[in-house]
Amino acid sequence: MRVTVISIPVLDQEKALKFYTEKLGFIKKKDTPLGGGNRWLTVVSRDAQDGPELVLEPAPLHFEPAKVFQDALREAGYPWTQFDVDDVQGEYDRLVELGVEFSMKPTEMGVVKVAVFNDTCGNNIQLVEEL
Repeated sequence: MRVTVISIPVLDQEKALKFYTEKLGFIKKKDTPLGGGNRWLTVVSRDAQDGPELVLEPAPLHFEPAKVFQDALREAGYPWTQFDVDDVQGEYDRLVELGVEFSMKPTEMGVVKVAVFNDTCGNNIQLVEEL
C-alpha cells in the first residue's frame, strides 16, 4: 500500500493552481474536465514528480460539511496539511518576497522548525523542517 493522491479543499481551482505552481513551485500533473466547471486537477512537487499528487479539490463549493470543516480549521489557526522543506527560514523568506502571508513565522519546536501560511484558497499550510 502506498500514498498516491492526497486532496486539499480549495475555493477556486484556477486561483489554487496559480498559487501552488507560481508561488510554491509545484508542477501541474493532471488537468481533466469533470463537468460543471470542475476539474481533476493535481500538482506534484518539483523534487518528486513521480511522488504523491496533491488534488486541488473543489469540495467546499459542493459539500457543505467540507466547507464547515475547512472554515473551522482556518479560523482556529490549524493547518490543513504540512509540507516538508529543507530550510524553513529560506522558504519563509522566499515566499514572503512573493507576497505570501504567514500567520506563524519560523519557530523552533523541539526537533522541528515550523511556519504557517495562508494558501489564499481557504487553508493554513504548515512548513516543517526537521532539525
